[in-house]
Amino acid sequence: MAIPSAIDTLRELASKETNEAAIRLGRAIVAADEAAQKRVLLLQYRDEYGGRLQEKLAAGLTAMECRNFQLFLVKLDDAIAGQQQVLRDAKRRIDEERSSWQASERKRMSYTTLAARALKERQRKESRHEQKQTDEHAARRLLYER
Repeated sequence: MAIPSAIDTLRELASKETNEAAIRLGRAIVAADEAAQKRVLLLQYRDEYGGRLQEKLAAGLTAMECRNFQLFLVKLDDAIAGQQQVLRDAKRRIDEERSSWQASERKRMSYTTLAARALKERQRKESRHEQKQTDEHAARRLLYER
């Protein structure tokens, strides 16, 4: 078993960093999906509640009941606006985490490329060394056969 080189250590660390970045990206995507679902639910509830207000208005509603409906609709609109901000923040975080993952992946691939080049160079040198030994062995054999 070969002793790990510095480049192997760097590759291992970069792989770990890439995996951790991928996990963070996945969590950011899940959080954004959840925020989007909450926003959709709030919008649906707002529509339903607005529909109920229209029904009540058609059936007859006191001024106090009308005011309570309107105040609640304002609170729902505020909650929707707040959830919209949460969703924007979640999408921004996805972009940040995706950039982080891409940077980690580029680093990992760079180290992998460097390791492959180093291995190829090492194999080339070994091959040249073996060829030199073979040539020397053949030359000695020829010398002794004369």
